[in-house]
Amino acid sequence: MTAAVHSSRESHSEWVRLRTLVNLRWTAVFGQIVAIGVAWLVYDIALDLALCLLIVGATVLANLLAMLLFPENRRLSETETMLTLVFDTAQLALLLAVTGGLDNPFALLILAPTAIAATALHTLPTVIVGMVTITLVSLLGIYSAPIMMYDGTLIAVPEIFEFGIWVAIIIGVVFLGIYARRVSSEIHSMGDALLATQMALAREQKLTDLGGVVAAAAHELGTPLATIKLVSTELADELDDRPELREDALLIRQQADRCRDILRSMGRAGKDDKHLRVAPLLAVLREAAEPHLNRGKTILFEAAPGPGGSERQPSVIRFPELVHALRNLVQNAVDFARETVWVEAEWSTETITVRIVDDGPGYPPGVLGRIGDPFLSARKGEADRGKRAEYEGMGLGLFIAKTLLERTGARLKFANGTAPFLQGAEYPGRSGAVVEVVWPAARIASAEGALGENQPIIR
Repeated sequence: MTAAVHSSRESHSEWVRLRTLVNLRWTAVFGQIVAIGVAWLVYDIALDLALCLLIVGATVLANLLAMLLFPENRRLSETETMLTLVFDTAQLALLLAVTGGLDNPFALLILAPTAIAATALHTLPTVIVGMVTITLVSLLGIYSAPIMMYDGTLIAVPEIFEFGIWVAIIIGVVFLGIYARRVSSEIHSMGDALLATQMALAREQKLTDLGGVVAAAAHELGTPLATIKLVSTELADELDDRPELREDALLIRQQADRCRDILRSMGRAGKDDKHLRVAPLLAVLREAAEPHLNRGKTILFEAAPGPGGSERQPSVIRFPELVHALRNLVQNAVDFARETVWVEAEWSTETITVRIVDDGPGYPPGVLGRIGDPFLSARKGEADRGKRAEYEGMGLGLFIAKTLLERTGARLKFANGTAPFLQGAEYPGRSGAVVEVVWPAARIASAEGALGENQPIIR
């Protein structure tokens, strides 16, 4: 799963289609021709029309070549996208240079390539495009043709305003670049995390389906295997006077026993019936924690009715995402616990609550409000990394757990041991991280109970 997410993150820079940039260029070409035509025909501005059209024609030529040489579905590499945006920046800067420079009201459009780079590219290419833009804008402030009317009137803004325009564009390049890059990174991280969530859920679903198939096969094969064992035993008893045939009969019985044991071990997950789809709440919690029971930490399970709850433990629908998510939360608690993890269950007529508490250091206070965000890094020191050297998840596990549980209707709260539902004097050891998961009882509780009739296999 980690490799797949890494591959997805690496491919983000190749999400830009060449045809997308070509269409944006056609829009820019249309706007530039309209602006030149209006300035020349309506406002009598003395432009070097041939030079302006030559500069615009360079973009037209680049677009035509791109359309002729490459297929419509061509996606650009990061370097190709960067060079394309640098070309667009240089073309616009050259057009501004012959039409007034920073005095041209359309100078602000030079920010567009930087914003696109910050959205589509990684940091280094974005910085390169931004530095090219800043350099060209600075040159425009020094070298540019003035805007002249046909009657010789010079159109120019005061120098202080021109300097202000230069500063504004530079700030815009930096601000828009950082802002767009930050938003883009958040979107990419969320996309990667959602991909990991889908993969985790698909894996859990496949394991559940496989367990059901194997368990059903074990159930259905039990009778013929028992028959084989019975017949082979009777044959062995009747072949006492023929040792070589008796050994074969005993071998058949032995292999039948082996088949039975193999199928039994493979089918422990249960059959595709009520045992698989519905189970007592505490049984589901134990199943979720099972992979972490032998990791050197004590995991204690507690279940009790809350106010208004019945003494009978509720049976819940065994959603694959529910089991996988609770397993992630228990894993996180075991990773950071010193000695003990508590898994508590409480129910009432309206809600079902699960709390996972450990006696570790708890969540860093600075990230409590951001827990559940993907790729959240809260530990950067060497000492902290040593406490959990086997993980590079950067909060991805908690994000997956939170997302999957919310799909089942749950609300999650993350806190430290001072949470209001824990009394420090009553539970002095539970001073670490606390995760509280609350479901509306109607979402996961089964009204039919945990058991039911097995469904026969269709023959």
